[in-house]
Amino acid sequence: MRAGTGAARLAMVEDNSARLFDRIGHFLAEHGLSPDPRHYAFAYRVCSDAAGPLAQAVASLTDGGIRLSSRDIEALGGEIGALSVAAPTENAVQKADGLVAQTQMQVDGFTDMMHAIRAETQDFGRDLAASADAIRESRDTVGVDEVVRLTGMMLGRVRNAENKLEEATHEATVLRAKLEEARDNARRDPLTDLPNRRAFEEAYAAQAASGARLCVAVCDVDHFKMVNDRFGHAVGDRVLKAIGEALIKACGGQMVARYGGEEFAVLFSGVDLQVARATLEEARGSVAAKRYRLRESDEPLGAVTFSAGLTEASCEEMLGTAFARADRLLYAAKHAGRNQVQTANS
Repeated sequence: MRAGTGAARLAMVEDNSARLFDRIGHFLAEHGLSPDPRHYAFAYRVCSDAAGPLAQAVASLTDGGIRLSSRDIEALGGEIGALSVAAPTENAVQKADGLVAQTQMQVDGFTDMMHAIRAETQDFGRDLAASADAIRESRDTVGVDEVVRLTGMMLGRVRNAENKLEEATHEATVLRAKLEEARDNARRDPLTDLPNRRAFEEAYAAQAASGARLCVAVCDVDHFKMVNDRFGHAVGDRVLKAIGEALIKACGGQMVARYGGEEFAVLFSGVDLQVARATLEEARGSVAAKRYRLRESDEPLGAVTFSAGLTEASCEEMLGTAFARADRLLYAAKHAGRNQVQTANS
């Protein structure tokens, strides 16, 4: 009996573990989170205590099909990494670091080469001076012949060094171009080709330091999870590209970035809140007016809309402060019915 009871308990534990694993996997997929250890740890805390305060807070934040954002998870005490779309960016950063190392090696090679040329030149100078002294003392052609020989040797060395320098210069030019490309890729979203979160943060810091008038908008696609669930992620990706293009078209001259998942951010510089809102409303109306169809079957996808929160930002405040304010306005727009822009002054 005891053996049977132990086996039954073991089976029950294994079944509960499998169910918990399935719930964690569903949670990660539902919120577009990659299964790295930090995401998994947060999902475990939520799924292992479905009635606990953390799970209830998550349920409240995601009511109505809203995905968790990285800021939500951080606010709930989770150490979160980037969303799954950030993996290519991390690879791009690693690639850039590798190219920086290659470039440093190239610079070191230049330095070693110049030291070698300097040493050979110094040796040539000493030998030439000695030959000149010999010419003055002997007054015959022996010293002249030696000078000619030394000069010929030095010219050969110089030509060899010039060839090496030319090759090294070409390699450095190629590396520089690759480095610039890698740096750009590290700041660009691979799906929409828009600047990413890192680029947005850097742009905000630069604009704030210049004293420019700033407004920050956070835009989120309405019911995006339903689009993915019903039509698949490939269609969802096309929707994200279309909204990114609409924002770029309406917000010409301003920075539009994909901040993560279905979330976009716009940095308005040199315009007031009214102009920024009118610009954002133009983009929102343009997106809402379109009627998308599936490329494969021509089946209507229906209306796609986005909600947005928009706020002025003072040059003295950190991006996180202004962004959190815009994010609260975004949630207000969601709860007020979606497909709208909510604004507030700093």
